Formats: sequence, structure tokens, C-alpha cells
Amino acid sequence: MKKLGLLFFSIVTLQSFANSDSVFIRQIYNESLLKGHCYENLRSLCKDVGARVTGSAEAKMAIKWGFDLLNTYGFDNVYLQEIKVPQWERGTTEAGWLMNESGKLHKLNILALGGSVGTEGLLEGEIILVDSVPQLAKMDPAQLKGKIVFFNKPFDQSQIITFKAYGACVDQRWDGAAKAALYEAKAVIIRSLSQSTDEHAHTGSMHYEEGVMQIPAAAISTTDADKLVEWLKKGKVYVKMEMDCRYYPDEISYNVIAEKTGNEDDKIITFGGHLDSWDVGEGAHDDGAGIVHSIEAIRLLHKLNYNNNHTLRCVLFMNEENGNFGGKYYAELASENKEEHICAIESDRGGFLPIGFDIQGTSEQVAMVQQFKDLLYDFELYRFEPGYSGVDIRPCFSIILKWFNLEW
Repeated sequence: MKKLGLLFFSIVTLQSFANSDSVFIRQIYNESLLKGHCYENLRSLCKDVGARVTGSAEAKMAIKWGFDLLNTYGFDNVYLQEIKVPQWERGTTEAGWLMNESGKLHKLNILALGGSVGTEGLLEGEIILVDSVPQLAKMDPAQLKGKIVFFNKPFDQSQIITFKAYGACVDQRWDGAAKAALYEAKAVIIRSLSQSTDEHAHTGSMHYEEGVMQIPAAAISTTDADKLVEWLKKGKVYVKMEMDCRYYPDEISYNVIAEKTGNEDDKIITFGGHLDSWDVGEGAHDDGAGIVHSIEAIRLLHKLNYNNNHTLRCVLFMNEENGNFGGKYYAELASENKEEHICAIESDRGGFLPIGFDIQGTSEQVAMVQQFKDLLYDFELYRFEPGYSGVDIRPCFSIILKWFNLEW
């Protein structure tokens, strides 16, 4: 009877904790839905500050914007964390034209990829179609030498989760120029990474490999990509393009940090998004939404007098888009200071209806997070699966494993 009594007591106690948690979660939702600050904060970041490419005047204003806003909420600590970041500028507006063998011209919707070198004037060359980055290794190098490689892998429209379609073809943007340069290609153009068929070109990060020639890289709109494929079926096609982009010396920038101190210990739960964006839009989804999500999360818990055992740290990272020096330096400094990070959360997938979490960790860590699934199901959070954590917090991962004495 004693054992049955203890079991009953344990069940009742656990149920009361679950009920208490559910009530508090409902309070969070009510405060956010009825009195939330996200929409106004996002409007201000996008409209009052604007596009925020790293190193720009707008990026500097975004740092001030974040620091001033966080200070209005009365958190325990608000401070700037100094980092050194690259400074890349697009320069004058890109220009490009297709020309077929009969001399017919088509003006391109074209954008330099973030981090590309310029063309140093008007660059001309014959286009050769390549379906994917791995296909380069199967081709005759003579076919590629002196040519402009066109990567045309489209989004898989059958994917329900758009990021799976994105992930399957992002290598042509990130790796295309570096790999094509190995075959002495003159430049690279890619089909914009988009599920839409329209006239808007999409920029995004790319990289070069040390010791390999740096060649210009640009994206063209999906409609232009389709037109180019049709022209190539009928004969040779040439491109003329000019890009004035370039790098300037590295400069000092900052991560913006707010903390709600833990009542029990110095262990840290970090969450955040990235302040920087590309320069041809306002970065509302990438990643203005993640910024205001993260600010709202710590604001809500502070407003509702949540007694957190561990320190809650909201980080507005700088420079995710073209180097991730904000995330790298944050993790480096955390390691030097022997900070015990037990969890890191990132919001960088847009301002859509949340449905759960992708969890990066060991099987034990994934199982631990999945314990909250039942508690959150009624709030339409139901997807708790192994996945990728995010660019900004990825460098923190080894620190979290270290403190749990685990290996990846």
C-alpha cells in the first residue's frame, strides 16, 4: 500500500506540474497575442533601419536599434560584444544580357552573390549548362575552360518543407564558383534559389577556396533561367555582364546581448537570430523575424515574472550572412570564459506559424527535448525531430556537448 500511495502521489505531483506549466504557457500566448511587440518591432527594424548588410551604415544603426530597444525592457544586463567582421559592398547596379547566335538580346535580372568579386568591366563569354556541382567532375575540362558556367538545379516543388528543396540545391550558390574555378571557368551564374517563377533575382552567400582563382558569381531570376535553357536548346548562348562588387578591410562590429539572470546557477540558455541581412531587401524574414521572436521571448518571460533557474541570454548576432563571425566569436568567447551553455535556440526560418523544433544533438538530448511535445501539442507545436540547429548557434554546439560530457 505504501508503494501504491507513493506512486499515486508521484502521478498527482507530476500532473500538477504539467497543469501549472500549461497555465503559464497559456499566459505567454495571451500576452503575446493580445499585447505583443513583435509586429511593431519588426516594422521598426525593417522600415526605420532598413537593409542591414554587414559593415554598412544600416547595420550600425541596427546595433543601436537593438541595444536601445533591449534597454527599454528592464533586463538584468544589456551589452555589446565586440567582433571583427568582413565588409563587402555591391557597388553600382549589376547589368547583364544574354545573346544568341543570331544576335538577339535579352536583358537579365541579375544580382552578384554575396561575397563575389567584381568583373572588372564588362565580362563576356559563352555559357555552358551544368545541372549540378557534382556534374562538373564528370565533364571534359576543355568544355569548361574559359566558359561561363550556368548552374540550373531548380527547387523540388514536390517538397512540403521548402528548406529541403533549398538544401538540395544551395551548393550551386555556396560552392559553384569555387568548384568551377578549378576547371578555369571564367565566371558562374546560377538559377536563383527560389520556389517561385518570377523576375526577381536572389542573392545569398558564397565562398572561395584558398589558393583557387576567384571568379565572379551571380544569380539570375528563375524566368531568365528558363529562357536561357530554351535558348541553349537551339544553339550557343553568350552572356555579357558587369558587377562592381568588392571587399573592403575588416571592421569592428557587435553582437547585441540581453540577459535575465538565473536564480539557481550560472548555466546559460542562449537564443537569438541575426541582425544583418542582405542589401537588396529589408530582411523581414531573414532574419528580422528571428530577431523580434528572440526579443519577444525574453520580454514575455520578464513581463510575466518567470523565475528562471538558469540565465536566459538573448543574442542579436551580427554577420550570419557572409561569414558568421558573430556566431563564431560568441562561441569562442564563451569557451574562453568557461561558460556552461546547456542549450542554444535559433530562429532563422522566417515569420511563419511555428510548428515545433529541429533538434541538433545526441539521441539523449533529442529525447530530452521531445519530453515537452505533449505539453505543447495543444498549442499546435508538434514537430520535434532531429535536424539542423542554425548557422549562428552551430559554433556553440561543441561547447554544449563538452558540458554534458558527450561526443557528437
